[in-house]
Amino acid sequence: MPRRGQRRSGATRTAPRQQRGRDLDNEGIIPVLARAVRDVENGVQRGRVGPSLRTKFQVVALLVREERAHVKADTENTEAHRAEQLKRLDGVATILAKTAAREPSLLALLAEDVVLSDDARSLRREMLEAGGVEQPAEELVPAAATETADGVATPRQVVPQSVVSRQLANPFLVPDFTGLKPGSGRARRLAGWELIGPLLRSFEYATGGGTASMPLPEPTPLFLPHGRELMRHQGEVVAAAEAGHRTFLLADEPGLGKTAQALLAAQAADAYPLLVVVPNVVKTNWAREAGLWTPAHPATVIHGDGQDVDGFADIVVVNYEVLDRHVGWLGEFGFRGMVVDEAHFIKNKTSQRSRNVLQLSERIRARMVRPLLMALTGTPLINDIDDFRAIWQFLGWTDDKVPLGELMDALEEIGLTPADPGFYPNARRCVIDRGIVRRRKVDVAADIPARRVADLPVELDDEMGRSIRQAERELARRLVARYHQALETRTSGAVVDGIDHELVRRVATWEREDTDSSPTGENVFTMMRHIGQAKAGLAADYAAQLARSVGKVVFFAKHVDVMDVAEETFARRGIKYASIRGDQTPKARQAAIDAFTEDPDVQVVVCSLMAAGVGLNLQVASNLVLAELSWTDAEQTQAIDRIHRIGQEMPVTAWRIIAAQTIDSKIAELIDSKAGLAARALDGSDEEVSSSADVQLEALVALLTEALESERAAAVA
Repeated sequence: MPRRGQRRSGATRTAPRQQRGRDLDNEGIIPVLARAVRDVENGVQRGRVGPSLRTKFQVVALLVREERAHVKADTENTEAHRAEQLKRLDGVATILAKTAAREPSLLALLAEDVVLSDDARSLRREMLEAGGVEQPAEELVPAAATETADGVATPRQVVPQSVVSRQLANPFLVPDFTGLKPGSGRARRLAGWELIGPLLRSFEYATGGGTASMPLPEPTPLFLPHGRELMRHQGEVVAAAEAGHRTFLLADEPGLGKTAQALLAAQAADAYPLLVVVPNVVKTNWAREAGLWTPAHPATVIHGDGQDVDGFADIVVVNYEVLDRHVGWLGEFGFRGMVVDEAHFIKNKTSQRSRNVLQLSERIRARMVRPLLMALTGTPLINDIDDFRAIWQFLGWTDDKVPLGELMDALEEIGLTPADPGFYPNARRCVIDRGIVRRRKVDVAADIPARRVADLPVELDDEMGRSIRQAERELARRLVARYHQALETRTSGAVVDGIDHELVRRVATWEREDTDSSPTGENVFTMMRHIGQAKAGLAADYAAQLARSVGKVVFFAKHVDVMDVAEETFARRGIKYASIRGDQTPKARQAAIDAFTEDPDVQVVVCSLMAAGVGLNLQVASNLVLAELSWTDAEQTQAIDRIHRIGQEMPVTAWRIIAAQTIDSKIAELIDSKAGLAARALDGSDEEVSSSADVQLEALVALLTEALESERAAAVA
């Protein structure tokens, strides 16, 4: 981010009121911001939220933040003057907040990892100049971009220090041509024919009712980590990789374990180091799954500029949103495999994310003849058959104009041209045999359980996430202090060497009772509420992806504000939804249910856990998202039983969104442990089978025990 500019000689940002009087209200950067924010406000009110207005919103928000820091650090002016300037900035910030509330899509522009566009940097410079701020010479060239020899601006590039260390430890990366197969890959009979269009059309007109899935070998016995079990359909893909197949368009429906298949296929192919490109919402889950399925191969996740990345890890996970700043060193890292999750994200070949992915694939294929390349998506086609183009190019099957390598050789072996009617079904089979794998839940129903709860960890790496973790540390410190105070004042009872677990439980009980009698301040309830708010957008994003992939989805939340965020997200994505809340009339509630169950265009129903957790039949869907955790397994079960009911013909998957590295994870573990002790509620039952107080108490016990163990470990060290 560009640094703060310097004050121009003879111009000021702010000055004492006694120097110039009221005229100074119209000088400096604040009046410039005030005029700009009014333009933004008026544009949003008129519904004209175009690129220029979005850029102005982002720049005003950035400069308000900078100016606030500048005013607070200013020691030349009086306290009263600084207070007035801060008040004026608060006025601008208030308008920004109201505008964002009216148009929530603007909030995405304030994320920490958003890189300023050239237009935004240019507008920032103009506004600073209008406010009388002279910028250093080095800021006249955007810090976030460099210019290539042909004059094309490229995004800011970074190289983490640990990556430099790895490069120095292994400076010579020799190209690997050991997998080279004989074959020209050149057109002979088909020279001069346009082939990409006919290949695409073969998937429209020559299906013949056949499944678009390559023949797969029988699964072979695998040594898996303790507690892991591979389903038959998963083992088939792993066996194909072990047999030497190296490109896959894995288009299984969500819930069929594509992540595990990709990780084990990479292990079978020895495709390390492995690059995994994913949406932000699932990158933490990929690292977790790697630890479960391939624990011998450490994974690292790139956050932001990647300062904490492990350059020596076998698996590197990066999200699309930050890929542009890492594409340089990733292309030179020596990857032997690359996985692209939710590969439909790259369907637009003109987008930056698609260009980055295709560039990395090309560089990996240039260094290694047969790397493992896997495109994972439940919906390879979003709009039309052309969506295949970018995915095929990523896999190395085609380029912009012609089929490549083995695909071209296979088409030549057909002995037909696009003028022959028999060309199309044969061409379709040639493409499928390159590695298209598509299985639906109904196809592998015998492999998968009728009902499954799948945890999806998400990383809360924004300001709210940091605030939540700080609050959790404060609660732990309070519990530890209370424990030590009780230990010092205790007059009876046996002295325990180490942690007194009986006293730990008493302290946790006191804390819970204090929360019940005085629910103010930070406690386990308020933390879970804040975590739910922080997860809301990520949970809604994942539900939107599911809706695009498998159709109807049920979205459950406990709190109204989480439901509001979800509905705003779906509206922004163009996803039609229904809403079931506690304040609805019976007529409105039934209308929402009918809309979801009967209208094919209504893809999501947003449900209150309390209002819709019982008595509803929503089995038109087989996927459900739990955006917030319940305090009991019974509540969770009741929600899942809205779709897991008699008459449900599809296996049911409940996707539980878990905030990693927070008390949310402990609560999830406790709910699962209680589930083993309680009878499961039947479909539609309102019976409460476990106490929420038990989970709350155990969460506090776990938090205090962990804090005391850390304290003892630090004392020993």
